[in-house]
Amino acid sequence: MKNDSNLFFTCSLIEFIGRRQKLRRSEVVAGIGEKNLRRIYEYADVFHCEPIEKTADEFVIRCKLPCGDFDNEKACKYLVPDYWTVGEVYERLIEDVCGGDVIGTLLEVYSSWIDRSISNYNSDFYYQPRDYIRECYREGKIL
Repeated sequence: MKNDSNLFFTCSLIEFIGRRQKLRRSEVVAGIGEKNLRRIYEYADVFHCEPIEKTADEFVIRCKLPCGDFDNEKACKYLVPDYWTVGEVYERLIEDVCGGDVIGTLLEVYSSWIDRSISNYNSDFYYQPRDYIRECYREGKIL
């Protein structure tokens, strides 16, 4: 399952919403919930035809996602990666560790320790090779 465009869109949307609502990505995933995540994933080819801002607004309203105070863009001292770039990091990791249920794996990955590491734009972790990120995830720590 490489280059899953529906997964790429889903992860990028999570990143976009997290930035807009100032929430950790794990909070976004928990707030959207499994049922809505499955819907986003299943219909990503339709949702991506709309501006991502519109799709994000629909799910923020539907899921009643609050505004938080997690602003990793403001805290970044360097060039902030765009939400598509970070979405791709999550997409590749989920593809690399998925045992079959994509959304189940997505929930596990975003709920794990790695969410904080990928969201730290002052580190170089998010742009490391996918094999390295996968092994760190499997080991439960940055190697």
